[in-house]
Amino acid sequence: MSTQSADIIIVGGGMVGLTAALALANSGLKIVLLESHDVAPGGMSADVIAQQQRGYDPRVSALTCASQQLLSHLGAWPLMQQCRVNPYTDMDVWDGEGSGHIHFSSRDLHELALGHIVENRVTVAALYQVASQVDNLTVVTGTSVSQLSEPESESEVELKVESGRDSGRVFRTLTCADGSCWRASLVVAADGAMSKIRQLASIPMWEWDYGHHAIVTTVRTEKPHQDTAWQRFTEDGPLAFLPLSDPYLCSIVWSTSPDHAIRLMELDEIAFCAALSREFECRLGEVQWTDQRHVFPLRQRHAQYYVQTGLAVIGDAAHTIHPLAGQGVNLGLMDAAALAEQVLSALKRGESIGSEAVLKRFQRQRQGANLQMAAGMEAFKQLFGHQQPWLKLLRNIGMNALDKLSPVKQHVVMQAMGLSGDVPLLAKRSVDQ
Repeated sequence: MSTQSADIIIVGGGMVGLTAALALANSGLKIVLLESHDVAPGGMSADVIAQQQRGYDPRVSALTCASQQLLSHLGAWPLMQQCRVNPYTDMDVWDGEGSGHIHFSSRDLHELALGHIVENRVTVAALYQVASQVDNLTVVTGTSVSQLSEPESESEVELKVESGRDSGRVFRTLTCADGSCWRASLVVAADGAMSKIRQLASIPMWEWDYGHHAIVTTVRTEKPHQDTAWQRFTEDGPLAFLPLSDPYLCSIVWSTSPDHAIRLMELDEIAFCAALSREFECRLGEVQWTDQRHVFPLRQRHAQYYVQTGLAVIGDAAHTIHPLAGQGVNLGLMDAAALAEQVLSALKRGESIGSEAVLKRFQRQRQGANLQMAAGMEAFKQLFGHQQPWLKLLRNIGMNALDKLSPVKQHVVMQAMGLSGDVPLLAKRSVDQ
């Protein structure tokens, strides 16, 4: 089978891979996106609308203002709003083992919302719908990558790019399970936490087990959620209630020890609702109903480096963190925006988009921020995981003090929302907004 050519090949058709493809679309480069699942991109929006009649996707994301800005720039946000997105205006966080409490409100920042809770399938369907309208983007589904070549210089390969021009001086070749081959100047790995591309490239990882399993599902509560994201730090791990568009429905993420998670999964619906109500201190009254429950282990991963010549890893392929702050997918979307920013800048300067020098600019822009967030999540987990009386007292004093220090609290939440700090250009809010 002959080798097909492109300028950029993105492996992984989830939120991060699709965002990277669309962020690069204005470059004029020939972009190919390879997705291992056999999906029908053109019919996804209709499928999502039909699925909404049957319930909510248990997989949701708390998208920040920066992520919203990026998705708006790409044309996906209006399509997402046609399905359903739910803004949350407040966040209430408390220590279930003490008196510590912090409340964040969008009103204090003169913002309409702190962020939006969105079902993952809604975001993916909207991105695919936009992708279907991009002439220089080809989406190939139902194909998985089995081999990745080392970088090959132009003198080592004969490459005739269909666009009629050279796409760079160094190339990578991907071989797929179906025998097809693709060659490009830049391969982007956006294929998830167990990234095949990262493994083929032998990129080493820092990783450890959090000692938590996360139970996710949709629940109905006795009282309305008030468009508030609620989080209680329990003795065994954080429990979050995330508000959905129905005022009585929330998506929950219950992080707890593996043994406790197994016991909770074995409970019938009535017993699970009762246990959840107790653990949440009935802040929204009794939990009256729960959808099907799903459980998965939580593990910290971080690539020791994000780039090689002709290769970049982004999103979960580069890093995974504890879901307690809901930042995982937002970090991945910022990776996609930053990579596009550096590639587009390189094109303007006439540089090879696959050169390690160009790609290391992306790495410098994102690796520090991602490591900082990972360290912060680990510190929170350790802080609330220890039950020594003096540490409980210290953390409760700290939470209550932070709640009263409005300037500091506002700085913290502005950073979390992506309204300050080193935000990629595509995710920055324009001055007139």
